[in-house]
Amino acid sequence: MPQRTILITGCSSGIGYDAAHGLARRGWRVLATCRKPDDCARLQAEGLESFPLDLASPDSIAAGVAEAVARTGGQIDALFNNAAHACPGAVEDLPPGALREIFEVNLIGLHDLTRQIIPLMRAQRAGRIVNCSSVLGLVGIRWRGAYVATKFALEGLTDVLRLEMSDTPIKVILIEPGPIGTRIRANSIPHFERWVNWQASPRADQYRASLLKRLYEPGQPDRWQLPPSAVTEKLIHALESPTPRARYYVTAPTHLMGVARRLLPTRALDWIVAKG
Repeated sequence: MPQRTILITGCSSGIGYDAAHGLARRGWRVLATCRKPDDCARLQAEGLESFPLDLASPDSIAAGVAEAVARTGGQIDALFNNAAHACPGAVEDLPPGALREIFEVNLIGLHDLTRQIIPLMRAQRAGRIVNCSSVLGLVGIRWRGAYVATKFALEGLTDVLRLEMSDTPIKVILIEPGPIGTRIRANSIPHFERWVNWQASPRADQYRASLLKRLYEPGQPDRWQLPPSAVTEKLIHALESPTPRARYYVTAPTHLMGVARRLLPTRALDWIVAKG
């Protein structure tokens, strides 16, 4: 079988990093992109093909696609849209700029990249687009309104794209992880500090009692947390199965919330989510 090529975003750590190495070990040609050139250099030293692609920058997206085409002759068999960031804070404390910034990366940049890859897949009459959503694309939780909003939007956009691509050989798939051992919490701190004036919030005491401790203090490991390899395992099935599923749940909380969202009235679901 000819070697297949996948373009992955957000490979500096966590899910993208594990997926890049895991697929490379399986014989895939992996184009492992990162926002920062220093991270690309580190991945290159580890034996991966890596170059910059920043979803916050349309110019960087266009340059990343051009680099991928130059390296592969346009043969991109799969795209794993993994890159995303969070901006924690109470919804009433999120300024519009915070939402614009997170949507630019988590949805708009992802969409821009996907639109530029689809013509390549159409030309080769095959392709898989895998979008990394979250359990927070199924249910919302306190302090995560901005991230939840982007993942709910990604779920809807992906569902429609899947329907519209059903008359083509391009498969569109969602992966929905629950708690995974990544750096997303630590990486969210600069966005929180930039955008959220929690000291002036009417919820300042709640910030001190809850969110600040979660962000800044080492806590007990989440009992439901799985390593990034759990996502890679589902990604492999999504990419290599002749009949991939439309959705792949990862971790017990995602399975639980998927069932609860379908079966429970809103008040009951709110009660469960509030209990954590």
